[in-house]
Amino acid sequence: MRSRSDPARFDPARLAALPFRVPLLAGLPISLCIAILGLPDIGHGHSLSYRTLYFCTFVAWLAPTAALQRHLWRRGWPAWAVAPAMLAATYLMSVLNSVLGQTLSIHLRRRDHYQWNDILAGLDSCWLPLIAFCATHAVVAYHAALAAERTRAAEALLAQRDAELRALRYQLQPHFLFNTLNAVSTLVTTGRDRDANRMIVQLADLLRATLATGQAHEHALADELALTDSYLEIEKARLGERLRIVLDVGPGILDAQVPCLLLQPLVENAVRHGIAPCAQGSTIALRIAAREDVLHVVLTNETGAAEAAGDSRRVGMRNVAQRLSRLYGERHRFVARRGADGIFTVDIELPLRRDATAGTAWVRAA
Repeated sequence: MRSRSDPARFDPARLAALPFRVPLLAGLPISLCIAILGLPDIGHGHSLSYRTLYFCTFVAWLAPTAALQRHLWRRGWPAWAVAPAMLAATYLMSVLNSVLGQTLSIHLRRRDHYQWNDILAGLDSCWLPLIAFCATHAVVAYHAALAAERTRAAEALLAQRDAELRALRYQLQPHFLFNTLNAVSTLVTTGRDRDANRMIVQLADLLRATLATGQAHEHALADELALTDSYLEIEKARLGERLRIVLDVGPGILDAQVPCLLLQPLVENAVRHGIAPCAQGSTIALRIAAREDVLHVVLTNETGAAEAAGDSRRVGMRNVAQRLSRLYGERHRFVARRGADGIFTVDIELPLRRDATAGTAWVRAA
């Protein structure tokens, strides 16, 4: 059994969320129709008086009718119950109008007394216009509630997407921190205290830069390169000459928007699974360029024998792929593969978007 909070069940109370002035405005076209239908009675004194009376009573009944209909919706009455209730209510309003009409007839000496059969018939007053007003009110309220529900659903979807992106982003930092602390522990164990101290300072700088990204999911390429540089400085302290870096960044793209922590997990993956296991070390090559409206990022590194037999898509790699998918959908390309020559390549294409106000924390080395 579905509860009222079940999103799949339409709650009639949502119809009452429509601002009260809207149904009153919806009654104006019907009022205009009544006025136009009364035009032929101009010049026929008594007929025009009746038309005027019924027009005024219709306008007077609009607010109470709308208030009653919204009250039933707020009470959660279903449509099959609201419809006969409103028919009965508007019929009573029409009977009162007929009483007023016959009172006017008696005042004009066209009748001697009330004729209750005519009064109870009720169709010669404003019953049909009031029924039309109730139907119009229901249709307008339903479409307004449907639009509001779609807006809430879209906002909920955006909030869910934002939460997923943050969860994926925060998953990277503990992963990186765990590996770095292990490296610091190794340096201390081997007596390289100065290198360990230097790595701790660089780690503090990196964490400060990471926190500076705030709640945004994207930042400038310059900021991402500065953050990646901080990470590589940590790894250089640990690996020394074994870690060689080739960096090629195209001109005029430092303000391009990229996901926060896009490059760091890719570089970390290359160091951990490509450089660190190799006694002679290896080279990480990062090339970034813009082609028309696409930002092209290519990272390559040599892989060892152990990597060749293992799963190349580590935690950071899967995380990056998921974040790109959620941020850009079909507008991105992410390919990670190991070639027959032992070169592991990550190839990414993103939509090129620029932010002129972006920071320029990174400056290419000479």
